[in-house]
Amino acid sequence: MKKRKTLWRFWAKALGEKASKNDRESDHIAGIRTVIFGTYLITNLFIIAGVIRHWNDHYEIPSYLLHQQTKEKNCNVL
Repeated sequence: MKKRKTLWRFWAKALGEKASKNDRESDHIAGIRTVIFGTYLITNLFIIAGVIRHWNDHYEIPSYLLHQQTKEKNCNVL
């Protein structure tokens, strides 16, 4: 239990200065800051995932051009 309390204290201090002289109130504020940090982290992960997913999209041939090329090839066969 002491280790968990120590980790919480380090985390709360890492989030910013103590918000109040009352420990309980400061813990609540640190909890709110943790939720805000979590939403920032999740948002950034989604942005990074989208960038990675679409990294080389501009080098690919669009599907409408591929479809047009297949039509031209089929017409030349006849």
